[in-house]
Order: sequence, then C-alpha cells, then structure tokens
Amino acid sequence: MTLEKVIFIAESGLEPYKKHYEDAGWDLRAAEEVTIEPLSYGIINTKTRVIIPKGYYGQIQARSGLAVKNGIITMAGVIDATYRGEIKVVLFNASREPFKVHVGDRIAQLIVLPVYLDAKVVHYDEVDLEEFATNRNEHGFGSTGLK
Repeated sequence: MTLEKVIFIAESGLEPYKKHYEDAGWDLRAAEEVTIEPLSYGIINTKTRVIIPKGYYGQIQARSGLAVKNGIITMAGVIDATYRGEIKVVLFNASREPFKVHVGDRIAQLIVLPVYLDAKVVHYDEVDLEEFATNRNEHGFGSTGLK
C-alpha cells in the first residue's frame, strides 16, 4: 500500500487542524495541563499520532502568536515517517513569567515536508572540493552581510 496522504489519529477534541486550506501547518493541541516555569522547558502530550508518507517528515514549529506574545518556542522538532508513537511537543519558556498550558490549547504546528533520502556519504579524501566551489564556499554566520 502506498500512502499518499498524511493521516492523523487523535483523541476526540484534540484533532490537529488548519484554519485555512492554504496554511502550511496543522495546529497541534495540548492533551494535558502543564505549567512551564521561566527559562525552562516542558514536554506536552497531544494524544495524537501521525502517519507520514515515505519521502516526507514532520517538522514541529512554534506558533507565532505564542512566540511573540509569551516567549514560548518549540524544541526537538523532527518526526520521521517511520515513527508511530504519540506526538509530544517540547516547549521552552524564554520569558520571565510561568506559562500555563490548558487542555485543547494550540501549542505548536506540524508542517510536513519532503526529505531527500538518497544522500551519499563520501570520505573527505575522495572529494576535490575545488570541483564544487561556490562564491560563498565556507563563509558562514553573517557572511552574506559583508561587503
């Protein structure tokens, strides 16, 4: 059987959803009450599982409103296509105030993206880096802002 859709299996009332068809991510909801202390993280259960097609992966991202208004950001955000367990969301409270999560709160969003499966690992001595040179090469961290 070839899977062509993302399938969510969720407890009633906690189903992920998209407000608009064109939205990139499905909102994930908390299945428990948790208080996350300032500068700490919490792991929140969603009572939701996902089946992702081969060649894709799920990426858990912050909800912009929580990030901007409350300083709540996500951590540990990759769900492989072979994972069948409950989605758990790791939230970090970057604020100076405790943050209360209530059952049903939208706490993160899941975006499903294609993943390249056929990468090849090559020993360093076997590659002529000059053959793959670019204008940028090894310049990182802020290098595009240099004149």
